Amino acid sequence: MRAQDSATGSGTIAVDAGTEGTEGTETSPTPALDAAPHTTEASAPRTAQAPARRGTLLAALGVVAFSLTFPSTAWGLESFGPWSLVALRSTLAALIAGGFLLAVRAPVPARRHWGGLAVVAGGVVIGFPLLTTLALQTSTTSHAAVVVGLLPLTTAVLGSLRTGEHPSRTFWVAALAGAAVVIGFTVQQSGGALTSGDLYLFGALLVCAAGYTEGGRLARVMPGWQVIGWALILCLPLAVAGSAVAVPLEPVHLTAHGVLGLVWVAAGSTFFGLYVWYKGMAEIGVPRASQLQLAQPLLTLAWSFLLLGEEVSAAAPLAAVAVLVCIAATQRTGRRGRSAPRSAGETGPVRS
Repeated sequence: MRAQDSATGSGTIAVDAGTEGTEGTETSPTPALDAAPHTTEASAPRTAQAPARRGTLLAALGVVAFSLTFPSTAWGLESFGPWSLVALRSTLAALIAGGFLLAVRAPVPARRHWGGLAVVAGGVVIGFPLLTTLALQTSTTSHAAVVVGLLPLTTAVLGSLRTGEHPSRTFWVAALAGAAVVIGFTVQQSGGALTSGDLYLFGALLVCAAGYTEGGRLARVMPGWQVIGWALILCLPLAVAGSAVAVPLEPVHLTAHGVLGLVWVAAGSTFFGLYVWYKGMAEIGVPRASQLQLAQPLLTLAWSFLLLGEEVSAAAPLAAVAVLVCIAATQRTGRRGRSAPRSAGETGPVRS
């Protein structure tokens, strides 16, 4: 209990310094504690609110960064082919992550974690960007945003299988309702049949959910931003080789939109977005941060209209809202349905 009080004021820090190493024994109050009892009580709410506000702001910035991914990818396709864009995106993001890891002297992960990092790399760094980029050649960003709005539910299914957690029945009812809305929307928009773009998007959901699930497990033993940082480094040789092969084979027509789109998906979505997202999540916790991500599909719809001039069908925002309602229900009931409490030193799964 004193360890918590020590974060509220300088007076209590002096008490802990004097009692260090005496845990489990009774000590009499020191003059430092008695000197300013009102300062300690009054400062506690203020010091508790500041990290919460900061964490909410950081997590919200991450959501905004993620919501710009599809419009930026559409811009990038104006200048690069799909394979070139993904390879260059991964290369640039890996170089940024490598510089950051060197700057903070982050320790190299233990050997037992590299298998999990490979899953994160395959799902989040390679699979999801490649499949969504291929999908955006035939799908609009507003259409893709609604389909990918199912990602939290897909992650919940794989996470349950991977971690052994068992959410409540209400959770799964809401999850199935969200899936029905998404499938119905995609079939209606494609004239009664799934297109190749929809198949790419559903494949992207699966590989990204696998990457998120494994990344959440690794984030319990290392900072979440380092998980994505080392996953990017792991992909760097493949990304460089892919760039060397794809760029000469695919046409390149540099435009301001194309270059800006490439820079954003690499530095903004892949690195900055995940960095502030994980830092915000550390401040306010997984449940509160996850609620902020519910706004991501609607934000993407807004960006597709403002930046790309796409005509958003009446069904798209309605489907997005329906999916958000279902996701909100799964998150509220899912927290009540855990099979076992978390240990004191364990953090929750971290999503990007």
